[in-house]
Amino acid sequence: MSEKPTIVLVHGFWGGAAHWGKVIVELTRKGYSKIQAVEMPLTSLADDAERTRKMVAQVSGPVLLVGHSYGGAVITQAGNQPNVTGLVYIAAFAPDQGESPGGITQEHLPAAAPNLAPDSDGFLWLKADKFHESFCQDLSADEALVMAVTQKAPLASTFGDVISDPAWKHKPSWYQISSQDHMIHPDNQKRMSARLNAKKVITLDASHASLASRAAQVAALIDEAAKT
Repeated sequence: MSEKPTIVLVHGFWGGAAHWGKVIVELTRKGYSKIQAVEMPLTSLADDAERTRKMVAQVSGPVLLVGHSYGGAVITQAGNQPNVTGLVYIAAFAPDQGESPGGITQEHLPAAAPNLAPDSDGFLWLKADKFHESFCQDLSADEALVMAVTQKAPLASTFGDVISDPAWKHKPSWYQISSQDHMIHPDNQKRMSARLNAKKVITLDASHASLASRAAQVAALIDEAAKT
């Protein structure tokens, strides 16, 4: 049997590495002992991709990159390292060359777009009282409260950062669409997943936070990708 890859999990906007908590538990139960979750600054695509590349470079064997939300743009930018064997997109941006998450968002505005609020320092927040309905409507109120209070706001300018050489053009990919996503319009997810030439695309009846609300199914897709 070939070596199991190290799974490197990349979070999105308005969250940190801990958003992967339930997926980490599921993957560990499936026998994965080498799992890492990047904690990104969310200050620019270049900064976040470099943070991810540095973590991948510390791994001696194969790496499967998994990105949620904006994390999909990060793995698209950072995934061309030679030891990256594949990319898994979880309700994520998968931009093409010259595209940005912000540009893609404008094509089909998501339901929660009005619930974003910039602050005086240039960071973009998801209004705390709108977090549950916007980000994770299929989680409990308590879980949504913790996510809202601990949210990690990106610099708004990061939305406009463009991809140079998309890793999905060179590496096998997998994609999970969230059909009830209020943060990345499902139509945008369908369009992005359709052009990936993905090994597999699944659709879950889930919010944007499918990594938390549908952790078992998300982990199963990652497991399938890791075994391919």
